[in-house]
Amino acid sequence: MRRLPPLSALRAFEAAARHGSFKRAASELAVTPTAISHQIRALEEFTGLTLFKRDTRKVVLTEAGAQLYPVLRDGFDEFERTLERLAPATGRAQVTISATSAFTAHWLVPRMHRFHALHPEIDLHLQASEQVVDLVEANVDIAIRYGTGPYANVAVETLFADGFAPVAHPTLGVSSPADLDKVTLIHFEWKKAHPLNPTWDRWFAEAKLPGPSAAGQLRFSDEGHAIQAALAAQGVALLSLVLVEHELASGRLVRPFGPTVAGHTYHLVTRSDRTPSSPVRAVADWLRSQARSSR
Repeated sequence: MRRLPPLSALRAFEAAARHGSFKRAASELAVTPTAISHQIRALEEFTGLTLFKRDTRKVVLTEAGAQLYPVLRDGFDEFERTLERLAPATGRAQVTISATSAFTAHWLVPRMHRFHALHPEIDLHLQASEQVVDLVEANVDIAIRYGTGPYANVAVETLFADGFAPVAHPTLGVSSPADLDKVTLIHFEWKKAHPLNPTWDRWFAEAKLPGPSAAGQLRFSDEGHAIQAALAAQGVALLSLVLVEHELASGRLVRPFGPTVAGHTYHLVTRSDRTPSSPVRAVADWLRSQARSSR
């Protein structure tokens, strides 16, 4: 017989080492932090080793713990991959993507038919939220985050940068910056203040034009509503060219003039606490390919 400690203690140690936190490990395993502490204490007694240095706010692996962790991590990853491979063919994989409401509605949803044509065996679950969700606690596989970062405790790569320009419904007949004095300017509120947020004030400054003296102002708390107002010919909006890509291509909106001001950057974010499954890798690869076409 193999002389091995209980599997529950090994799982508790691997999760705590991966997160660097007993609390986050407890959340993942649906137990209390005290239970995690007891399991790791039992593992230390079984092995005769101190596996963690315990501070008030965090735990750090000892040299012995650092040697044990990759062995368990790789072993559990291999268990997961093998079970996925052996799963009945009738089982369907599901991948959860978190993104802002505007990105979900205007970039992801219009492309869903392309993904399902390539991967009919994978179901996508789209979570639209303006909040930066914790991928582990929310059980999210992939997030699309927009901003400057940094993003801690996740794997991050750049998808593409954004640009903003005036766009309008073609029936408004807007063809030059002088026409902005005759129409309503559509604004939306940024959720987080930043000096580089693309706003009308910033656009006028970069265009070297006097400040807005438009016929009116229409303001929204949501970027998606600003897009809908532009589509309804309610005025001229300074919008993300990424999010209105399809509307510009179809002629439902036009970009009559520049300049284009730089926006922030879209990032592909995945969990760093485990090796991505094959369905997650397939979705991430597809997102990368779509991002290349958007660029």
